[in-house]
Amino acid sequence: MNTRLKNFVTQVATQTPSDALLHFEAKLTHETDCWDVHSTQDFEERGFLLVDVRSKAHFERGHLPGAVHIPQAQLTEKNLEAYPKELLFVVYCAGPHCNGSTKAAIRLARLGRPVKEMIGGTTGWVDEGFDLVSA
Repeated sequence: MNTRLKNFVTQVATQTPSDALLHFEAKLTHETDCWDVHSTQDFEERGFLLVDVRSKAHFERGHLPGAVHIPQAQLTEKNLEAYPKELLFVVYCAGPHCNGSTKAAIRLARLGRPVKEMIGGTTGWVDEGFDLVSA
C-alpha cells in the first residue's frame, strides 16, 4: 500500500490505539443501541426508563414496547418528580435524521439525571426487525 496516498478516509490521521480506546469506551457511556434495549424486554427490572421523546401523534402511531411518552420539551424537573433521581433514562426519537433524542439527553443531563441515547431510534428498531406497538 502506498502510505503517501491520501483520500477522504486517510487524509485525517487516526488516533493512537490508546486514544481510540478511550474514545470508544466513552461513547458507550453515552449511547446504547436497539439490540441492547431489545435484549431487556423480558427483564422484570430493566434498570432504566425507556422514553420516547417524539410527538404524541408519532408515539401513538408506533413506539417501542415498554416506552413512556415524554416529549423532549416536557422533560422538566416538575414532570420528572415521580422518577427517582438515580434512575437512568434511555431516550430515543425517530432515527438518525432526528435530533430530538440528543436534545432530550441534553435536557436530562442539565437536570442532573443519568441518561443514554438509543442510537437509531424507531427507524433503527424497525430496521433490526423489531416491532413497534401502538397506543
